[in-house]
Amino acid sequence: MADNNNDVINDILNQLDNAKKQEAEINQIPEKTEEKAEAVGNSEEPVREEAPAPAPAPRPVHRQFERRPRPGAEGGHEGAAAPPPARAPRPHINESEHVRNSAAVKRNAAHHKKKKKRRRSRLPGVLILTVFIFAVSICLSLVIIAFGKDMFGIGKDDTTKMIIVPENTNTEQISQQLYEEGIINSPKCFQLFSKFRKTPDVYLPGEHFVSPNMAYETIIDTLTNEAEEEKKEAVNVTFREAITLYEAADLLEQQGVCKASDFMFYFNAGGYGNRFEDKLNKNTSTLRFADTRMEGYLFPDTYTFTKDMDPEQVCQKIYYNFDQKLTDERIKKMENLHLSLDQLVTFASIVQAEAPNREDMNHVASVFWNRLEHEDAETVGMLQSDPTKNYANYTIKPHMTVLNNDIVKAYDTYQSKGLPPGAICNPGIDAIDAVLEKMPSEDYYFIANIYTQKTYFSKTNDEHEQKKAMVKADEAQYEAEQAQKEAEAAANE
Repeated sequence: MADNNNDVINDILNQLDNAKKQEAEINQIPEKTEEKAEAVGNSEEPVREEAPAPAPAPRPVHRQFERRPRPGAEGGHEGAAAPPPARAPRPHINESEHVRNSAAVKRNAAHHKKKKKRRRSRLPGVLILTVFIFAVSICLSLVIIAFGKDMFGIGKDDTTKMIIVPENTNTEQISQQLYEEGIINSPKCFQLFSKFRKTPDVYLPGEHFVSPNMAYETIIDTLTNEAEEEKKEAVNVTFREAITLYEAADLLEQQGVCKASDFMFYFNAGGYGNRFEDKLNKNTSTLRFADTRMEGYLFPDTYTFTKDMDPEQVCQKIYYNFDQKLTDERIKKMENLHLSLDQLVTFASIVQAEAPNREDMNHVASVFWNRLEHEDAETVGMLQSDPTKNYANYTIKPHMTVLNNDIVKAYDTYQSKGLPPGAICNPGIDAIDAVLEKMPSEDYYFIANIYTQKTYFSKTNDEHEQKKAMVKADEAQYEAEQAQKEAEAAANE
C-alpha cells in the first residue's frame, strides 16, 4: 500500500515538471519569432528556421506532501491525496507561420498608412474648392447688392447735378452720360432696367437736373416727362458785363427765381463738379472777401430759369455756362502766361470795368501787364485802378459785419501792389481774351472820357497829366453844353 502511494506522488511530480518545461518552451518561441520578424523586415535575405534547443534534463525534485485521503477512493485510506486535474497542453506554435503573420500585419499597416495619406492629400483640394465657391458666392452677393443700391439710389450723394441732353439721344448714350456725370455706377445695369420698362423711353433734349440718390425710375421719369417741364413757368434773366454778385442776386430775387441770400450762399459754396473748379486755388488768400469768394465766375449772359427754382440749380446753370466758355485753348494760353485761373478772372474783371470795347480792352490790358511786370517803372507795380477802389469802398465795406481795413486795403490797387485778392466784378469773354492776348505796348497810363467813351494812352506820367487835363476840359465842356440844352428846353416849355 505504501508503494502505491509513492508511485502516485511521483506521477504527480513528473506531470508538474513536464508542464513547467512546456510553458518555458512556449514563452521562448515568441521572443525568437519577433527577433526573426525584425530581421526579415530589415534585411532582404530569407529567414532561416532554427531548430529548438533540446530542453535540459529535469532535476529530481524531492518534496514532502501531506497524506490526505482521496475522496471516493476504494478502501477509504485516509492518507491518500487526490491527484490535481490535468492541465490541457497549449497548442504548439509554428515559428515560420508566426513570421508570415507578422509580415502580413506590417503590410496591412503600410496599406492603411497609404490610404490615410491619400485621404490627407485630397483634403487640401477639397478645402480650396470650398473656399473658392465661398469667395465667388460672396463676390456675387456684393455685386448684386451694389447694383441694387445703385438702382434705388441707396446711400448715394443727394447733390443735384445739371445734365444737357442732346437731340435724339438713346438709352445707351444717356446711360453713358449719366455714368460720366457720376449719377449712376453701371451703364449696363441702367440699360437693362430700361429694357424691362413697358413704355419706350424718349428723352427730352435740353437741361435736366438729377441727383445720384435718385432711383433709376425717377431719373428716367425726369428725363422723359414732358408734362412736368411744361408746368414750370420760365423766366429769362440777363446779366450784363461787369455786374457784381450782389447785383445779380438782387436781380434773381426781383424776377422771382430764388432768394438773394440763398443764391449768394450756394454760388460761393460751389462744388458742382465742373472742370474749372479743379483749377481754383485750394488755399485762397486770407484777405479775400468771403461773401464774394466766387466773384468773377458768373458769366454775363441771358439765362432761362423758372419761378421758385432751387438756388442750387440756378448756380449750376451759371457754373456750367462759365465752364463751357473756358475752353482748352484758353486754358493753354493761361498756363503759358503763368497765370492761375483766379488771377486771370481777377485781371479780366479790372479790364472789364475800365474799358468799354474789345479794342480798348486789349490796350488797357497791355498797360496793366506793363505795370505788373516792371515794378521798377514810375508806377512801381501798382495798378491804380479806380474800379478797384470803388469796389473796396462801396461793395465790400457796406457788407462787412466787422470792418477789416486790411481786406479793404488789399482790394484798393492805389494802396496795394499787384492784383487784388479777388475779382471786382464778373467779366465777359472779351475781357478774358484781352488779358490772354497780352498785346505788346510801351504805355503805362490811360484815361477815358466818360462821355465820349474814348480812351487816351501815355508812356510817362507827364504825358498822362496833359491828357488828363484835356479830358477833364472836354468833360467840362460837354457838361456845360448839356446844361445849356436843358435850360433852353425848360424855357421853351
